[in-house]
Amino acid sequence: MINYGRQSIDNKDIQSVTKVLKSAFLTQGPIVNKFENKLKFFLKAKFAVAVSSGTSALDVAAKVLNWKKNDIIVVSPITFLSSANCIEKTNATTHFIDINYEDYTIDLNKLEKALKNFKKNIKAVIITDYAGHPADWKRLYYLKKKYNFYLINDNCHALGSSIDGDRGYAVKYADIVTLSFHPVKSITTGEGGALLTNNKNFYKEAVLIRSHGIIRSKKLSLKHGPWYHEMQYIGSNYRMSDINAALGLSQISKLKKFVKKRNYIANFYNKIFNDTEKFKIPKLKSNIKHSYHLYPLLVNFDKFKISKKKLFNEFKKYKINLQVHYIPINTQPYYVRKYGFKKKDFQNSIKFYNQEISLPIYYDLSIKDLDYIKKIIKKIFNL
Repeated sequence: MINYGRQSIDNKDIQSVTKVLKSAFLTQGPIVNKFENKLKFFLKAKFAVAVSSGTSALDVAAKVLNWKKNDIIVVSPITFLSSANCIEKTNATTHFIDINYEDYTIDLNKLEKALKNFKKNIKAVIITDYAGHPADWKRLYYLKKKYNFYLINDNCHALGSSIDGDRGYAVKYADIVTLSFHPVKSITTGEGGALLTNNKNFYKEAVLIRSHGIIRSKKLSLKHGPWYHEMQYIGSNYRMSDINAALGLSQISKLKKFVKKRNYIANFYNKIFNDTEKFKIPKLKSNIKHSYHLYPLLVNFDKFKISKKKLFNEFKKYKINLQVHYIPINTQPYYVRKYGFKKKDFQNSIKFYNQEISLPIYYDLSIKDLDYIKKIIKKIFNL
């Protein structure tokens, strides 16, 4: 079965994990710190905190920024549930803004309108670099300075992307950056994530929140005894293990070749779907390097005698699993019950959802696999 995404594991990855399994540390040990240092170097960040998932990273970010009742946090409908759920857990208000139809991130004109309307109540904006294409971060940074809100880059799709050749763009423009290392991402730790920032205070709080809010120090031990610790914040167990970090440490050394292969596959698909009346391929701005976590193809189903559901089933007959990214979050029952839903305010998101399919894209797809996928695409779409 060819899935839309999967991990690529080699002997070096296995050896890296095996080495930890034979060591004295399985949970948090020296390998977590080494992995954090690699992330800092690669993404040009001052501080990195490895955590148990991308969801954990967002939850920690929400706690660090101290969101509370009457705060408004802006997020896109076209992203994974965690990007909105992290807001709901804090008792703040989730405010959805429709996407633009170019890079599928938040429409910045609509964002500025909301910033003017809500004035000081918008405390933060979460931006997902959808599919691996960075948003317009220069304009976002301008808006942040003008309207005084925090920016979170939900960078879970975009590890390996760059703006104007700068792979450190994320932490340059955002106050906090979150990453995911789920198996379908550019690199994997099995389950895992990270939070990056250039703000020392945010970093210190994130480290505490990651491990139950507990402080241990030499000063406290000398005063009270070696067992003594203090809880300063309400935290949880968001820790990454050395086992996961060992896999990540091995994987990150291969990130460039992983992203290069994803770009090759994207270009392969672009040549197939060149009929602009029937398909819309992902756009790529000239100053952007795309990491292609996803290959989101928009299909004009009116041009074909097939529904989206039937299309998925047809591909599955040939052992190809497609996916959809994403069902608009604000159409989920929980959010409709709480906030209602006005279809006219989210026309781009709805149109995008109705047309979007995610094609297989990952490092281990062979030329033979791609030729087979191409054959099935041509058969099903009658190209």
